[in-house]
Amino acid sequence: MKKIIIYVLVFALVTLVVLQLFPGTKPETTLDNPNDIHKEVLIAPEVSKILRKACYDCHSNETVYPWYGNIAPVSWLVYHDVEEGREELNFSEWIPYSLKKKNHKLEEIAEEVEEGKMPLPIYVSIHPEADLTREERELLINWAKNLKGSAEE
Repeated sequence: MKKIIIYVLVFALVTLVVLQLFPGTKPETTLDNPNDIHKEVLIAPEVSKILRKACYDCHSNETVYPWYGNIAPVSWLVYHDVEEGREELNFSEWIPYSLKKKNHKLEEIAEEVEEGKMPLPIYVSIHPEADLTREERELLINWAKNLKGSAEE
């Protein structure tokens, strides 16, 4: 029985090492984002802080990858989630969005946060600093609704 456990552990280790040969495509990051929402919209510091701590890792080009984000196969999941998040909403690419798209995104932000769908529970479980208090949720929801309302006028 002891030999079987050793063989399984060695096989798992070799598999993990081999997987590192296939790192996947890591979405690029940059702090130079001339189309960022902060360049167009005056955002209150407390709202900006919430966006950066709970949204920007997946919804901007300013992703900060955790240490495990470089180890396959977990890295594949992280990269996929970042790509998907950026496709859905990218605060770093906000300015080129049409007014209609901006308003739709703001509506979705309010809705997703209000329903507790964002930030994703799996993300919060690994990044507890992204867990929003009721007050932070309300602040973010009100910000999105008010910004949408002011953009329609």
